[in-house]
Amino acid sequence: MELRTRYTKSADGTNIAYALLGEGEPVVAASMAWGDLHLYRSAFRNMHAMYESWAGSGLRLALYDGRGFGASDHSVKRQDLAARLEDARAVVDACGLETFCLTGIGAGAPVAIAYAAAHSERVKKLVVINGYARGEDYYRSIPAMRVIRGIKDMAEEDWHTFLMTATSAVTQFADPESSATMAAVFESSTSPREYLAWMNASAEIDVTNLLPKVKAKTLVAAVNQMMPGSVNLSRELAASIPDAELVELETGPAFAETLAMFLTGRVAMSPTSPREGTTFRTILFTDLVGHTEMMRRLGDEMGRAVLREHEALTRDVLKQYGGSEVKTMGDGFLASFPSVTRGVECAIALQKAFGERNVAAEEPLNVRVGLNAGEPIEEDGDLFGETVILAARIASASGGGEVLASLAVRELCAGKGFAFADRGEQAMRGFEDPVRVFEISWRS
Repeated sequence: MELRTRYTKSADGTNIAYALLGEGEPVVAASMAWGDLHLYRSAFRNMHAMYESWAGSGLRLALYDGRGFGASDHSVKRQDLAARLEDARAVVDACGLETFCLTGIGAGAPVAIAYAAAHSERVKKLVVINGYARGEDYYRSIPAMRVIRGIKDMAEEDWHTFLMTATSAVTQFADPESSATMAAVFESSTSPREYLAWMNASAEIDVTNLLPKVKAKTLVAAVNQMMPGSVNLSRELAASIPDAELVELETGPAFAETLAMFLTGRVAMSPTSPREGTTFRTILFTDLVGHTEMMRRLGDEMGRAVLREHEALTRDVLKQYGGSEVKTMGDGFLASFPSVTRGVECAIALQKAFGERNVAAEEPLNVRVGLNAGEPIEEDGDLFGETVILAARIASASGGGEVLASLAVRELCAGKGFAFADRGEQAMRGFEDPVRVFEISWRS
């Protein structure tokens, strides 16, 4: 389909190139790396076929090149999330859209998520393909991204070799011809300096705290062939966005058709969507070791003063990592996280914080932490069910200064850089079968 390139200005004056494709229900594609418009014009891999299929299915697509890529302005000063959101808003306003569907592939996903969270009254549906919430997770979890990050110093010295190596990593070094074609498309989109600025900014983006605020009907699609290793990140996204549906697809006509049916409303949410009253969460349970003995030794007034310090420190760390305090039991906390990564990071940060405090404290505080992940029952602001009970049992099985986690947490953290040590199967009160637990290392 013939496209006419148009231009609009972002809030800081950057010229953004965009084009409209097809007729029907409006869909805005938040630009990924290299620019969605540029990739479409270059007949890039499966994206061109997908957008053609959508346009032929009764959808009107707004494709644009993000700042620094394709036909948009280069040599830009800003590549942060706020700037990328300004570009998306400029395209939406230029198209005169009041309500529309929004999509984001790869690095376009955090932009789409942030826009949907901020403009729930405008975004009718959200489709995220091989997306992520936190840039650091993307560059740490996806094998190809780890390769690209590892060789980034090569980019300005030898741009072509860098791109050939990067695209070979994406294709798993199995298709030299496709790698060369892909590298040529990327090379014509931007400069090495522009790309490195974009890449460094992307690693800093984190929209984890915005996931619960997305109100649009959401479909999260994991397409392992497009980006091997991205399935776990997609599962985590789907678990963290309220009532989101997850589909795991293969590339091809059925892939584009499935997404088009969702966008046009010709398919309902699947029965595998989360049940009412349940949603996927990471559960963190803490317990203060020797609490009863401390209170007896210090007395009520002094003991309570120490407990207040314990509570303030715990709440501060929970806030830093986006944890929701469910309740406190005097000597411990029950908290939940929409992200398994944030839950583990918070547990590590808690132990580090108490460790630093104890160096000079007259009354050391030793905390044990248990982590589990699943679908607890939510009722009147409290969480119940086996997921929560197991987190508490795992905390009880740990020692002071330790973090223990379930097998579910271990599997969801695959490739994310945490150090797990298998502590084997342990008997847990109330559970018929032994439970396999893992210790998470947090000391330097």
